[in-house]
Amino acid sequence: MERLYVSNRNETVRMFESDFMEFFSRVHPAIPLVLYMPVVGYMLYISVSQRKLSILAVTGLFLLGVLLWTLLEYLIHRYIFHYEPKTRLGKRLHYIIHGVHHDYPNDARRLVMPPSISIPLAFLFYGLFLLIFGRLAPSVFAGLVFGYVCYDMLHYGTHHFPMKRGLCLWLKQYHLRHHYKDDHVGYGISSPALGLHFSDDAKVASRVSVATDLRPVRLCDSSRVTRRGVATEVPVRQPVSLKSCPKSENR
Repeated sequence: MERLYVSNRNETVRMFESDFMEFFSRVHPAIPLVLYMPVVGYMLYISVSQRKLSILAVTGLFLLGVLLWTLLEYLIHRYIFHYEPKTRLGKRLHYIIHGVHHDYPNDARRLVMPPSISIPLAFLFYGLFLLIFGRLAPSVFAGLVFGYVCYDMLHYGTHHFPMKRGLCLWLKQYHLRHHYKDDHVGYGISSPALGLHFSDDAKVASRVSVATDLRPVRLCDSSRVTRRGVATEVPVRQPVSLKSCPKSENR
């Protein structure tokens, strides 16, 4: 498979002409921990103190939420993030949502979801859980949010932590294969960590060993032009000489 990825360095690219939009497109990787772990604690607290659920019930519902997250993560990554739109607008949105991560996979400030997106989604899912689970919703939602935080930390770790031994090394190789070998398989991050292999993930999991050839080819996004704050063209990924690449914003 032809390698299509831009960089294996911690560098970034400007996506928006608007400084306001550009600022909110980046986020420190610790934000999910700071923002959502108190939510997990509060949801567990009201499950016990207000909903009067037993510890055993809360534990079971919490684990259900974690499992729901692994399924949700896989489905979103495979069917939304890797959907190939045909329209001009669709291609712009796809690049902003996920394509930029595949072009700059080690951009440390674009590895976790910005709160401007994650907070509305959190309210949406909590509302859905209230409709589906009723008084049990806080326990399940706590598990879902905890799964999301673990996912973000695992995802950041696979790109920036050494992870040199055991399961950590395996997870790093598993995810980097998705970036640098074949982006049509290996969609799950938290699901392999739990030993849950969906069909496409299993194909990669069976082949992952000590990686010897996961180095990306440096490419240029030579056709990006911006207008009204968003990229109007998806970057053309063509192998070129390093000397001819435009400078990105190094960190």
